[in-house]
Amino acid sequence: MRKFPPQVSSTRKQRWTFLAIISAALFLVGADNSILYTALPELRDQLGTTPLQGLWIINAYPLVLSGLLLGTGTLGDKIGHRLMFLIGVAIFGLGSLVAAFSPTAWFLIAARGLLGVGAATMMPASLALVRITFTNARERNLAIAVWMSVAVVGAAAGPVLGGLLLEFFWWGSVFLINVPVVAITLLATLTVAPPNIANPAKQWDLLSSVWAMFAMLGGVMAIKELANPDRAAWLLVTSFVIGAIGLVLFILRQRGLEQPLLDASIFRNRIFTGGVLTAGLMMFVVAGVELMTTQRFQTAGGFTPLEAGVLVASIAVPAIPAALLGGSILHRVGFIPLISGGFTLLAIGIGLAWWTFGMDTLPPFSASLLLVGLGSGLATSVASTAILGAAPVDKAGMASSVESVSYEFGTLISVAVFGSLLPFLYALTAPAEVASDVDHGVDHPVYGPAAVAAYDNAYLTILLIVGAVSVFAAAVTAYCFRGNPKEADIDASE
Repeated sequence: MRKFPPQVSSTRKQRWTFLAIISAALFLVGADNSILYTALPELRDQLGTTPLQGLWIINAYPLVLSGLLLGTGTLGDKIGHRLMFLIGVAIFGLGSLVAAFSPTAWFLIAARGLLGVGAATMMPASLALVRITFTNARERNLAIAVWMSVAVVGAAAGPVLGGLLLEFFWWGSVFLINVPVVAITLLATLTVAPPNIANPAKQWDLLSSVWAMFAMLGGVMAIKELANPDRAAWLLVTSFVIGAIGLVLFILRQRGLEQPLLDASIFRNRIFTGGVLTAGLMMFVVAGVELMTTQRFQTAGGFTPLEAGVLVASIAVPAIPAALLGGSILHRVGFIPLISGGFTLLAIGIGLAWWTFGMDTLPPFSASLLLVGLGSGLATSVASTAILGAAPVDKAGMASSVESVSYEFGTLISVAVFGSLLPFLYALTAPAEVASDVDHGVDHPVYGPAAVAAYDNAYLTILLIVGAVSVFAAAVTAYCFRGNPKEADIDASE
């Protein structure tokens, strides 16, 4: 098949075929954020993971991914986005093989970090390639909506995919399934992707990414330790110091670079800032609901990994059609009904989930999760459009990186906050004999029922928190998109 150069019209078939290829890889990136949600109990049994190791097994991936994303976007500008995409896919495949056969928990954590390197390399490149390939604004809006919905649906479908694999295979299969998709994606990209266009004059700074990762690492460690009932003061202080030093060094590094990885002036555009807030807050809420729901129904509800995965799949079901709808009607209805309205629907869905949780029948609770998926799909469908459309053309690579960081950082903080908050809230009301064992206290022959009640109280409290965050997000995004613009292509200095 003839390859097409960037900024030159390709056939409609070529454009959408290439989008399908990118989407396959992007689905894996999204799914690997959440595919372990249903596997944590299995990992505790097979690898003997502690609660702390379980959180790091999940968080090592988005931590490395978020830390490297700013740098990989500009590196793609330098060596070419097609080459970056191919490198990222290959690293992701290698990381999947290493993770699948990890002999220990810490080995698996390191393998998850390698997966994060691959994902960070391919994500900004894939979005930049979409922008290059789809030159028509309306068609590009729809393509970006598809791109984003695939990532969101991947994250939403991760628990059910993990549960399905664990029903029939060992825990390593949740990583091994990536390998054939990686192989197909590599071959297909070589066949239909636009040619690689490099810009050797573009600067790239690895040290900035290192400092950014230190800042995030310190912040995540501090959050985990703050929520730890048996917190160690020295670890908490050390975490804050590491995070603060990383942040200061990152800011100073940017000020000294001719072409910084992150230019704070880009946030002066309220449309851009609104898109970033939408992406981060949406993933914070959705990831929190998914992680806590799968853990509650497996640990305290007796669900199998597949059953828990199917339950939270209610979030994924409406996400793609909602995202496609949002991308196709943005030019008519504007940002506020889709983004602020989406957060409002999400808050209503979470409120209904809190109300229906105690009912004897499960369908009302599942229906409430459908509203969560509908709201998240509408909002995320145009968040990327706002970020990319409002950014200056000469900062396209930077905007792509910030866009990807927003989603991953939302997931990272959500897992850190709620993964640490759950045992803290559980310990507040659980009997003293099982208060320190959030994973197995519900199985205690005497205090099991009381432990289940404590677990449920903790879960319901977390639902109230994410519901409140959704209401806040609806208000703040309505302010950012005041005037209800229908297109994101506005002056970057606004």
